Amino acid sequence: MIGIFDSGIGGLTVAREVRRQLPDYQLVYFGDTARTPYGNKSNETVIEYAIQDTQFLLDRGAQLIIIACNTASAVAADALKGQFPNTPIFEVVTPAVTAAQQQTKNKNIGVIGTRTTINTDIYRTKLLATDDTLNVTSKACPLFVPLAEEGLINDQITKMMAKRYLGPLKRHQIDTLILGCTHYPILRDVIQQKIGRRVTLVDPATPTVTAVRTYLQAHPDLDRSLERNSNHQYYFSDIPAHLQQLTTRWLGETIKPRQHHMQS
Repeated sequence: MIGIFDSGIGGLTVAREVRRQLPDYQLVYFGDTARTPYGNKSNETVIEYAIQDTQFLLDRGAQLIIIACNTASAVAADALKGQFPNTPIFEVVTPAVTAAQQQTKNKNIGVIGTRTTINTDIYRTKLLATDDTLNVTSKACPLFVPLAEEGLINDQITKMMAKRYLGPLKRHQIDTLILGCTHYPILRDVIQQKIGRRVTLVDPATPTVTAVRTYLQAHPDLDRSLERNSNHQYYFSDIPAHLQQLTTRWLGETIKPRQHHMQS
């Protein structure tokens, strides 16, 4: 089983991509909705939560983990690989960096994400490691997450905030923009409109799941051991009234959310 965790529902964009690229594989998802967002928490807390989330998925039968959270990917990936050395663990930052570096033509790349993700500077660090002539402009967009979760996809407030957040990136004449939070693809149309049609948007979900698929092709023993069925499991640490509506919109299908309380 493929395990996916996120600080909330944003990681469903990664689950949706798994369903698209690896449609026969069973997945188990955990969204830590009771403790979301991770983006404004300390590194120590994010690591603690990520370890708990991963252990929960392994206990449910996951044999491979995708960290579908940019904050946890930036802060906790190395800790998880150290804590669970026998489990393949994939984060969403590195594949997005590779995709952006391959896409850019003028070497001006933008990154948007939560405050914690942007403050780690992990995207800039990894991008410059691939090519030190790149120009990287980063911008925290903290209100995008609640706007996406409230379903304000094409609302005037969302358009206004997108214009405000993306203005500095436009002035740097970026031609590629990394959506450094799994919520942001939900706002893709507004982001594209405000940043300009000539800018290529990089959704980390796509290259991340491609990396998983490539890994499985190279490790046939693991690939053969993974369950092939549609009995997907979706767990959340809290199930608010609007969760069903959001999961249906983000996944494009109706699911039955299951609740699992995590310790604080």
